[in-house]
Amino acid sequence: MTARLLALAALFSCASCVRQHYFQPDARVTGPAVAPLASDSVQVTVGRHYRRGAIHNFFMGTHYRQVWATPVMLPVLDLNRTVPGGLQAGKMGGGFQSTSMTLNGAKGRQYALRTLDKDPYKTLPKVMRKTFLLNVVRDATSAANPFAAFVVPPLAEAAGVLHTNPRAFYVPPTETGLGAASELFQGKVVMLEEKYEGPENLTPAFGNARDLEDSDEMLAQRYADPTHQIDQLAFARARLLDIWLGDWDRHEGQWQWAVYETAGRTLYRAVPKDRDQVFYRFSDGLIPWLLSRRWAVRKLRTFKPHYEDIGGLVKNATFIDERALSEVTRQQFQRLAQDLQQRLTDEVIAQATHRFPAPVYAREGTRTAAALRARRAALPKAADTFYRLLAHRVTVAGTDQDERFVVERLADTSTVVSVYRILDKDKKAKADTLLYRRSFRVDETQRIVLHGLKGKDVFEVRGDVKRGIRVDIYGGPNEDDVMNTSRVQRGGKKTFYYDTKRGNTVLRGHDFKDNTTKGVKMHAYDREGY
Repeated sequence: MTARLLALAALFSCASCVRQHYFQPDARVTGPAVAPLASDSVQVTVGRHYRRGAIHNFFMGTHYRQVWATPVMLPVLDLNRTVPGGLQAGKMGGGFQSTSMTLNGAKGRQYALRTLDKDPYKTLPKVMRKTFLLNVVRDATSAANPFAAFVVPPLAEAAGVLHTNPRAFYVPPTETGLGAASELFQGKVVMLEEKYEGPENLTPAFGNARDLEDSDEMLAQRYADPTHQIDQLAFARARLLDIWLGDWDRHEGQWQWAVYETAGRTLYRAVPKDRDQVFYRFSDGLIPWLLSRRWAVRKLRTFKPHYEDIGGLVKNATFIDERALSEVTRQQFQRLAQDLQQRLTDEVIAQATHRFPAPVYAREGTRTAAALRARRAALPKAADTFYRLLAHRVTVAGTDQDERFVVERLADTSTVVSVYRILDKDKKAKADTLLYRRSFRVDETQRIVLHGLKGKDVFEVRGDVKRGIRVDIYGGPNEDDVMNTSRVQRGGKKTFYYDTKRGNTVLRGHDFKDNTTKGVKMHAYDREGY
């Protein structure tokens, strides 16, 4: 929760009264039709506490309040029968909003159990946790469709994107099989989905993958060894699916990575998880509308038939996008968008939206399907906007091994960047292994940032042009060679070098700016998102 959001919430919070007992005590619907606890299914509401009156909705938004309060039939969680071989309680999760736990299944398989409803209590500063602001922030949970994640699997399957398979359950008040944490789940609606971590959780859907890793593990390997690479086209496909679904919360912690060995390389393919913000609806009240402006909390984008702000929609994923999409060209984005248009047919959309519980489909199904069809038609344009955002400033990072970065200013309109693995310093450059190559256009890219990281790296910048793209070189902590023979006639300095003053061999050339210092601060590169 940002300081700006808290300030605006405080300013307009007069529309919300303090509620000491905020959440519904039990998800089951009360009345004579309540099913006994022995039943396999019960009628529940995920969060009838979000239902409000007209004045509140005018200020705070209608959101999905009616969906949260709509009675639906859900199966009762049975730890012995829900999954073949049964489930046993594992460790509690560390999430700040959902209550979550790892469940251990047969043959080492693991599952994540978490409540559909959220409590952002821990996201607030301690001084605010006992004020009316807590209820204001809690109320914003109703902007998410609690059943949206269950619609995604058939869409992801059709799109060719790896995915989890979440299911919804009701945890009865008598459930004690979750150990000391049982009371945290009793009477609540939960989501159960596969936990894709470690080789024991691989399924046939992953083909010949040998492992499943978190983003931090994947990135650590990517920057340590040049034979470890991200399948960037697969990630671009997954990100276009995110954009189509309006899923704005795709930071690096929302991904697992399937690990493949192919042609002497270790390749990482993205597996999206935690689809909480799909079909998000936030800007339908006065205060949320103000909060979601570009000058406020831009990332809180509402799912509509048109793409209202691609920059805000992808904001939360800036870190991982910068590291996992640096190779993908404009043409490749267009081909992916057009392929998705062909795959995500009307029939696929209809099948997916009918995974809403019947009463929820009656409220939201037709509208959601129509919005998906409209967004599908505009997907190539959205992909192009996304590409241009990425292309404005591109980071090309090496590894901890020796590499050679070559920047060729070929013409006033184009610059080519190539990265080679140096196999033997005594051999000619042609013996080096090409790791990366991309052509950049001056009208799309303002800056290219090169990070050598560790290793003894070589940076070559050459070409004589009238105008060109700025290139920033960060050598890294080891000794490096920098040779700048480029000449850009207009626009001032275009090659900037950041490193320590000692230990490097530098040929400055014509348009070179030496930004070396005594300190080592410029060597820092955030590899894992910490």
